[in-house]
Amino acid sequence: MHKNIITSDTVAVKLEPIIDGSSSVQHEYYILKRLKGGVGIPRAFWFGRESTYHTLVLDLLGSSLHNLFLAHNRKFSLHTVVNLADQLLSCLEYIHSHNYVHGDIKLQNVMVGLHDLRHTAFIIDFGITKEYCDTSTRLHVPFHHNRRLTGTPAFASTNNHLGVEPGRRDNLESLAYMLIYFLHGSLPWLTGDHGKLSSSSMLERKANTTIEALCRGIPVEFATMLIYTCSLAFSEDPDYDHLRSLIHGIRATFSVPTMDLLDFSQSGDPVTIVTCSPPFSGECLVAEVVTPCLLKVMPPRRSTRM
Repeated sequence: MHKNIITSDTVAVKLEPIIDGSSSVQHEYYILKRLKGGVGIPRAFWFGRESTYHTLVLDLLGSSLHNLFLAHNRKFSLHTVVNLADQLLSCLEYIHSHNYVHGDIKLQNVMVGLHDLRHTAFIIDFGITKEYCDTSTRLHVPFHHNRRLTGTPAFASTNNHLGVEPGRRDNLESLAYMLIYFLHGSLPWLTGDHGKLSSSSMLERKANTTIEALCRGIPVEFATMLIYTCSLAFSEDPDYDHLRSLIHGIRATFSVPTMDLLDFSQSGDPVTIVTCSPPFSGECLVAEVVTPCLLKVMPPRRSTRM
């Protein structure tokens, strides 16, 4: 199988220690194969076992939005945020059209491409992605609550905090929080030493923050987007065209017509940082960017989660 993916191109290699029979990267491989061909979806070339690791070979991408955001002094231009919103909304619509909800939309899980794809945003890490619709019956999964919070508390939806089964609306609410974060440079529930805040403390701050206060000083369309996503019922089909029209409405206000480009550039040689999803205790392994079959694994270290 290794010979089938040996090309002149470099790839990213994601490693997961073999602990028991389950594997989040095998699940991710299956999901990516189902989503193959979508804009903003990385290609998965191979999954298998190398030594004591489950191994997933993927497209090599550039920097994450998290790293780019830090490099730009925690602020993106409105132009960039609007273009990111347009791309990520279309990518989520594509994921949802294949009956999946991502489960963890955040800065670290969006990366930009390289070379000709440097203006394309890619959603990554499908380790906890779930089906929301039975493909045979076309019925939505039943409503459940008392579930454990999935994903990252900083960008999790209110319903996710409350233990409700995540759905399409939760992906869109997380996207809205992320866009607002890009414009403000922070969120009210991340002020102070937010690294030590519990998810319950974040929920309390979210509940005590009005949408008006959260969106003060930025285009009203972002407030409208958040109001809409928060009003969706559990199994309701989102109106992606409505959300897209809000984004395009902001673009129409620009004094100078702009192309649908992201105005940050790549610098230096890319390094792919791979984080393992639960139940692997938040630990990650960093795999060097290599050609297939030339694996080198760095010692485990803690991943940084918001």
